[in-house]
Amino acid sequence: MPRHITLTVAEAREAGPGIRHLTLRDPDGWPLPKVRPGAHLDLQVPGLGGRSYSLCGDPLVADAWEVAVKLEPQSRGGSAWVHGLEQGATVEAAMPRCTFPLAAEATRHVMIAGGIGVTPFLAMAPVLERQGADWHLHVLYRAGQPCPQALAPWIAAGRVTCHDSTRARRPDLAALLGAHMPGLQAYCCGPLAMLEGFEAATAAWPEGSARIEHFTPPPLPSDPSARPYRLELARSGVSDEVEAGGSLLAALRALGAKVDASCEGGICGACEIRWLEGEPVHRDLILTPERRKTHLMACVAQCASDRLVVEL
Repeated sequence: MPRHITLTVAEAREAGPGIRHLTLRDPDGWPLPKVRPGAHLDLQVPGLGGRSYSLCGDPLVADAWEVAVKLEPQSRGGSAWVHGLEQGATVEAAMPRCTFPLAAEATRHVMIAGGIGVTPFLAMAPVLERQGADWHLHVLYRAGQPCPQALAPWIAAGRVTCHDSTRARRPDLAALLGAHMPGLQAYCCGPLAMLEGFEAATAAWPEGSARIEHFTPPPLPSDPSARPYRLELARSGVSDEVEAGGSLLAALRALGAKVDASCEGGICGACEIRWLEGEPVHRDLILTPERRKTHLMACVAQCASDRLVVEL
C-alpha cells in the first residue's frame, strides 16, 4: 500500500465556474516531495478511497501542491467532497505519480485542453518557459474560462489561446495542431469526445508523438474472450481461482493483498503491480509496451493463461 501523507488546506478559492482550487501544504511547513509536470495527486476521500486530480501548480514551488477540481454532477463523490473543503482542513494523499510527462526530446510542444483538462498544462507551462521551449496551449471551454487567474499571464504572453464555444464554433483540432514535423509533441487532456478527436487528428503521426490524459475513465467493454485462471501471490504462495471476466483487483484483495486504487478504469496508475508468470491481458491506457512486459494495472487487467503469478 503506498504511503499516505497528511496535508493541510492552506487556501481554498473559486477558480472559474464550478471549479474549486486548493493549495495544500505540510502541516508543519516542511518542503513537499518533488513532482514532475503532468503528475497527479490521489486525495483520500473519506469512505470512498483515492481520487486522482492533476497537480496544477509550478513544480518548482517546494512547499505547496495545488489542485483545481470541477464539481461534477455525475461524479463518484470526490469532487463534491473537495468542494466542501475549507482553509484549515486536513486531508490525506498518496504520493504523486506522473503518467502524463513532458517529452524531453521534443523541440515544440502543442497542448490542447478541454475545460478542467487544463490543469496538467498549468504545471507544464512554467517548466517549459524556464527551459526556453517553443510551446503553445489551446484551451477549449463553454461559457466560463477555467482557472482564469493562472491562465492570465500566459494569455498576455501569447502562449495561450482560449476558444469559447459559446462565442464561436469549436475549432478543428487538426488545424490547431498543424502538420506533424520532426520534434513536435502534442498533448491533450479533456472529455472523451475531445480525446477521440485528438487521436483521429494525430492517427498518422509517428508513434509516441501525441499523448493523451483522461480525467475520467472511459467505458470498459466486457471481454468476450475472458477466461478463468488461477491467481497466485508469490510472497505468500496463496492462490485462488478468478472467474472469467472477474476483477483482478478484487481477487487480490480477497487473498489479503494490499493494493491501492483510485480511478479503477486503467488511467491513473495507482494499482500498478509487477507480474512474474502468466500472460496478462492489458486493458489500461497508460503503461508503455516496455512496461507491460513486467507490470500490469490490477483494476482492468485480465489473464489469457491458466495461471498468473504477481509479486505480492
